[in-house]
Amino acid sequence: MAQPTAARVLVVGGGPVGMLVAAELATLGTDVVLLEHRPTTSERPKATTLHARTVQCLARRGHLPEPVARAGGEQNTMPFHFAGISGLSISAPPTEPGPILKIAQAELERFLETRARAAGARILRGHQVVDLDRTPEGVRVEAEGPQGTVVLHGRYAVGADGARSTVRRLAGIEADTWPPTATALMGRVRLRDAHALPQGWHRTPRGWLVVKEAPDGTTHLRTLNCDRPPADRERPLTVEELSREASYIAGRDIVMTEGRWLSRFSDFGRLARTYRAGSVLLAGDAAHVHFPVGGQGLSTGLLDAIGLGWRLALAAAGDAEGAGDELLDTYDAERRPAARRVIDNTRAQVALMRPDPALDPLRDLVADLFASGRGDDCFGPMISAQDTVLPTRSASSWEGTFLRNVALDSTGGPTDVIRLLRDGRPLLLLFGEDAERHLDAARPWAHRLRVARCAPVPDLLCTALLVRPDGYIGWAPDGGGLDAVLAGYFGSGEALSAPGGGAGARPGQPTG
Repeated sequence: MAQPTAARVLVVGGGPVGMLVAAELATLGTDVVLLEHRPTTSERPKATTLHARTVQCLARRGHLPEPVARAGGEQNTMPFHFAGISGLSISAPPTEPGPILKIAQAELERFLETRARAAGARILRGHQVVDLDRTPEGVRVEAEGPQGTVVLHGRYAVGADGARSTVRRLAGIEADTWPPTATALMGRVRLRDAHALPQGWHRTPRGWLVVKEAPDGTTHLRTLNCDRPPADRERPLTVEELSREASYIAGRDIVMTEGRWLSRFSDFGRLARTYRAGSVLLAGDAAHVHFPVGGQGLSTGLLDAIGLGWRLALAAAGDAEGAGDELLDTYDAERRPAARRVIDNTRAQVALMRPDPALDPLRDLVADLFASGRGDDCFGPMISAQDTVLPTRSASSWEGTFLRNVALDSTGGPTDVIRLLRDGRPLLLLFGEDAERHLDAARPWAHRLRVARCAPVPDLLCTALLVRPDGYIGWAPDGGGLDAVLAGYFGSGEALSAPGGGAGARPGQPTG
C-alpha cells in the first residue's frame, strides 16, 4: 500500500495520548496520519492509573475499555494516597464510573490504537520524525521509515511524542523548567528472598521504597533518594546499582538476581510556555513533565487529548471560515494551567516525602486530615482533577463547570449525559421553557449540534445548557447569547459541513 503524503492533521507520537488524539480526530471525520518511531507497543511498565475526571471524559467519548456505569445511589469511593500517606478517599458521583481505573499503559495504548484504526486513522509505525517546518498551508513533516524518507503535509501537526519531544524542539517552543532535587530508580526485578520487600509504600530515614508484586513472581520496585543528586539519565542502570540503592534505603541487604526495564528518573519538571505555535500543538509529556507520584501524568495527558480532539476536528473542518484560531487558543488557556497545578502538587508531594524528621509533624497533620475525612474534599478533587473549573467568557454560574451524568427523560426516551455525548458533537439540552427561542438562535448550526429536548431535571435549575464533547458546559442562558458561542465553535456559515459529513438534526429538530 502506498504511503500517505498528506492529511488534515499529522500526529507525532503513538503512546496513549497520541493514539487518543488520532482516535478522536478520526471518529469525528478528520483525515489523520499518526507517526510513531516504535514498531510495536512497548511492554515497559509505566502508568497504571486513570483518575476520575479522565475516566468520566473517556466515558462521554466512548473510549473506555470496560463498562462505565454504576447503580444510582451506590457509594462510589476508592482509597488512594498523597505523598505516600495513605487514608485519602477519592469519590465520584454515583452515576459516574468508578473514580480510579487501573489499566496498564501498554494495554490502553493497544486499545486506543485499535479504535483509531477502526475509525480510519492511518498509523505509520517505525517512522522517526527528523524535520518539521511550518508552511503557508500548515506543516511539512519529514520522517525516516522502513522504506526510507517519508514527507507528509498537513494543515496541523500535534506533538504527542513524549518528554524529549522532537516536535516541541523543531517548532521552537520554549519551556519553563524546575531542576531535579531527588534521584529515583525503577525496575522489574527478581529478589533472592521473595519476601524481602513487602508490597506498599515504605519510608525509611534514607528514602522510599515502593514495591508491587508482578504476576510472574517478579517485583516492580521504585526507589526515591532525596539526598543524592540525580545521575545522568543516559547512564544505563544495572541490577547491582539498583540493589545497592534499595539496600541503602532499607538499611539491610536486598539481593536481586535479575532485572529488566531498568531506568532512572528524577523530580525534574517542565512546562511548555505555549501549547500552540501556529499550526503546531502539543499534548501529554511533550507539553508537561513532572515527578510520577499520584498517578496524574497519564490522566493529565489524556485530558489534553480529549480537550484538543474536538477543537482540532472543528478547526480542521472549517479552516479560516470555521472555528479556527480563537477556538484552538482556548486549548492552551484551559490545559496549560491544569498541567501547572499538577506540577505544583507533585512538587509538594516530593517535598513532603523527604525523610527529614522535621517534616514528621506535617506528615502527621496530613495523615490526621485523611483519617478524619476532612482532607478528602480538598486533596481528592485535586488529584482526580474533579475540581477543575475552566476559564469562562461570561459571568454564567454554569459555564466552565462539568455536567455530571444525570438521567434525562428526552423525547427520544430515557437517556443520560454520557450516552448523548458519545457521537462527539456539542450537545444542546433544552428543558421546556424558552426551547423555541434557543432553537432559533442555534438554527444556523443545527447540523453540527446534537439537540435533545428533555423534561426538567429538579436540580438543574435552567432552561437550556450547551455541553461540549468533553462534558464541560460551554453556555447557559445566564451567559449571554447562544449564537455568539456557537459562532466561536463553528464559524458563521450554515453551509459549512459537519466533521465527517455526519448528518445532524434538521434546523430546529431534536436528535436526542
